Amino acid sequence: MVLPSEEARRRFVILEHNHPFLHWDLLMERDGALASWRLLQPVVCGQWIDAEVLPDHRMMYLDYEGPVSRDRGSVKRIAGGTFRQLTAVTGPTDSTTTSFELADCELAMQAMLRTRTDCPPQWRFE
Repeated sequence: MVLPSEEARRRFVILEHNHPFLHWDLLMERDGALASWRLLQPVVCGQWIDAEVLPDHRMMYLDYEGPVSRDRGSVKRIAGGTFRQLTAVTGPTDSTTTSFELADCELAMQAMLRTRTDCPPQWRFE
C-alpha cells in the first residue's frame, strides 16, 4: 500500500493499542481516512519493524486517546506530526521502499515503508 505523493503535508499518529495484544498502530492521512498498519514491535529508530496492513481507520484517531468501542482495549498516543512522501523505489525481488519526511514528530525525522511480495510490510524510523 503506497500513499499518494503530494506536496501538501498530511498528518500521522502512532498509537499504543493494548487489544487483542500489545501493538502500535501507525495511522497516516489519505483521502479522508487513515491508512493503517499494526506495528508488531515497539518503535525503535534504526530498526525494521514487521507490520500488518489494517483496514482504514476514522480520522478521529489522529487526536484520540482512550477506550476503544466494543471492548477493544484503549489507545495512547506515542508520537505524531505531519508527513510527505519523498520517493518510492522499486528494487530487486519485487520490493518497493517508500520514503516519507516527518515533521513536528518527537520520534524521528524520516520513515520508510518496505513492501515485498514474499513477506509482510516493514517500517523503519530514523
